[in-house]
Amino acid sequence: MSSSGSPSERRTGLIVLSWCWVGLPLAYGVYELVRKATQLFTG
Repeated sequence: MSSSGSPSERRTGLIVLSWCWVGLPLAYGVYELVRKATQLFTG
């Protein structure tokens, strides 16, 4: 057995890493959008 894991484990890790790579900046952008929209409408 190799230390890097099976191909399916590596694929799962790559999928998780890819979702984090896209999802974290997206979540931050949505957070900032909601925060600034709240400031805009509440004064």
